Amino acid sequence: MGIGQGVQKTDAVQKVMGTAKFVEDMIPQNALHAKVFHSTVANGLVKSIDCSEAWKIPGVKAIITCFDVPNVPYITAGHPLSFDPNHDDVRDRLILSRRVRFFGDEIAAVAAVDPLTALKAVEAIRVEYEEYEPVFTPEDAIHAAHPVNPAYPTNELARLDFSISDSTVTWGKAAFSTEQNIAGREDLQSDHFSVPAVHAAHIENNACYAYMEGERMVVVTCNQVPFTTRRNIASALGIPLGRVKVIKPFLGGGFGNKQDTLYEPIAALLSQKLGGAPVALVMTREETFTCSRTRHAMDFYTALELDENNKMKKRAVRINSNGGAYAAHAHAIAAYAVTNYFQTYSADVVQIGESSTMYTNLPSAAAMRGYGIPQLAFAIESQMDDLAKQRGIDPIAFRKINMMKKGFLDPFDHFVVESYGLEACMDKGAEAVNWEKKRKEYDAFNQSSPIIKKGIGMAIFSYKTGVYPLQVENGACRIILNEDGTAQIQVGATDLGQGSDTVFAQIVSEILTIPESKLSVISAQDTDVTPYDAGAYASRQTYVSGGAVKKAALILKDKILARTAEVKHCAAEPLMLENEQIVQHAGEPPIASIAEIAAFVQYCNDHVLQTEQLTAEATYTCMSNTFAFGACFADVEVDVPLGKVRVNKIVAVHDSGTIINPKLAAAQVHGGVAMGVGYALSEQLQYDKKTGRMLNDNFLDYKIPTSMDVPEMETYFVETYEPSGPFGNKALGEPPLIPQAPAIRNAVLHATGIAINKLPLTPQRLVEAFISAGLIRAED
Repeated sequence: MGIGQGVQKTDAVQKVMGTAKFVEDMIPQNALHAKVFHSTVANGLVKSIDCSEAWKIPGVKAIITCFDVPNVPYITAGHPLSFDPNHDDVRDRLILSRRVRFFGDEIAAVAAVDPLTALKAVEAIRVEYEEYEPVFTPEDAIHAAHPVNPAYPTNELARLDFSISDSTVTWGKAAFSTEQNIAGREDLQSDHFSVPAVHAAHIENNACYAYMEGERMVVVTCNQVPFTTRRNIASALGIPLGRVKVIKPFLGGGFGNKQDTLYEPIAALLSQKLGGAPVALVMTREETFTCSRTRHAMDFYTALELDENNKMKKRAVRINSNGGAYAAHAHAIAAYAVTNYFQTYSADVVQIGESSTMYTNLPSAAAMRGYGIPQLAFAIESQMDDLAKQRGIDPIAFRKINMMKKGFLDPFDHFVVESYGLEACMDKGAEAVNWEKKRKEYDAFNQSSPIIKKGIGMAIFSYKTGVYPLQVENGACRIILNEDGTAQIQVGATDLGQGSDTVFAQIVSEILTIPESKLSVISAQDTDVTPYDAGAYASRQTYVSGGAVKKAALILKDKILARTAEVKHCAAEPLMLENEQIVQHAGEPPIASIAEIAAFVQYCNDHVLQTEQLTAEATYTCMSNTFAFGACFADVEVDVPLGKVRVNKIVAVHDSGTIINPKLAAAQVHGGVAMGVGYALSEQLQYDKKTGRMLNDNFLDYKIPTSMDVPEMETYFVETYEPSGPFGNKALGEPPLIPQAPAIRNAVLHATGIAINKLPLTPQRLVEAFISAGLIRAED
């Protein structure tokens, strides 16, 4: 394929040059190690801290408390800088907190000669609190006597309310509510769906270390957005941006949880106090669960009214989101969800959206793979199957009547859908699972089988690529051509396991005709020398950062051809690159190789010819957006007396535009399916109802799927060409997680006839529902 049609497809994976090093591998041998003192109350005020016993422990070098840190609130979210006050993030975090907001809040830190000494010192600290009644749900938080953040007296962090008519959005202002009627209207009676907080459960714990080079602070961290983290650290310490350098080595997963600034300011402040000595702060698994970020728990109230042809007339939703103790990404996730509600499907007459994010005394929620859409998809896709069942219509046919079509104008971001494969995804998935035949076979089987029930369900989704126009979408790339024809590619975009470095090498290889084996992508980012990029989030890497790589490669290509024309005294216009060679016309013998030109122009001792190392650097600003689409089909068995769901097979079909690397694309889907199965069946963060202490902050008690739990998968791609993508591509990083939970839930509905409106689908929850519906008797 040529430029503009898509890069040459390959299953190659970029080879890492040298040994991959993570943060913990890089901690200097002379580094001090820090541990954090966490609050033992969920809501209160630190009255005093006694560190006298901690100072007596040999090896303790520094102790800082909430009384020692700058009183300057800073942002923790990993978003680019915004000049629009409506999109600016909330500054509500101090390096250490006197106003305790959740069980585990950071209120002191110790640096010592080794981790054990630091831990002993932390255990020796004594704290006196003024304790307040904690609030753990949005409905309790609205009436709290002591607001979590005093700047928000009702604990409501933000709202987004609107109505839509003829693709025009009218903004409004509703009040927090848990009533069944949406917008106070009797004709908008809602169904209630609920999803819990879950954790990204990445294998590498959050970790960082900090030291000083003269007056400059250097922080090495496993963060997805190093340039934004640099800005947040500078803000926390109250020092100029130019005095902070952030280095990001290899990452061991992140899924959005490493998009926020976490313990980097603590390590940096301790290093400052110690004259610039290196200080490492590596979270334990328990701290990573409690003190990083979670996926938002949300309650959905969604109303639908159909006409006689099963077309949506009225549609409304209310989302109440539990934001936790600190703003982090504030209302962005709930806002993203409430707007998507009116994108995948839309109604003809009435469309009303309400959404709220509340502060509570639970750990902070923020970005996690899918950014609010997995929660929303569970609610809307479950309701779609419920309505299809009520109307006696096939769930696929019902969706086709009401779902987004090609040419759809997004009422919020005002772009038109040009690449569209949603219906083809549904058809491909239905064919792969033999949908009509299986539905009939399972219906017949279930009539004669009271113990084991079989079902097949499905769900669909739409998901945007990047965040334009809400925020700037840009990235930069630098390519350095060596005299032997090899090259280095340097990008600010972070690869956290999704394979973006491999795709960047493919893009450069396609344009410059240099084999990927001769290209080295520098995976570590250093904000002093790495070209800027907003980072890894919003499934934007290949769509936005890939655009920067393409732009830089095209500039370098033009340089190579121009210098060849100069050296060979020929016209540049007909020259082209072919298999690392420069030719005047396709198929002709080469007039020089790329390596020969690169070496000659760099070392030529000729007063006429100007020497040059051939390099290119470019910034690409993305001024577009597009939807990725997909469908999931789940084949399940339900053991009714045990409430046990067995997922036999998942078929996942995606429209992510042109697929550049099929093997990496399939791997993304496989990982997303596994996460989606966990979200559906077993994952939920559990808290003590009185204290707010997390009860399952480890991999023994927090139930992610193991290799034994992941079902058989079939993955398919419906390839479309997206004209706004650098090679016709669009989002794939996050979408694979989205549809599994509702597809499995809908398969359980088909198997048992029982609608479960709350995740996860645990045996206890299912048995209770089956008893309530009379499917089994309590005494059984």
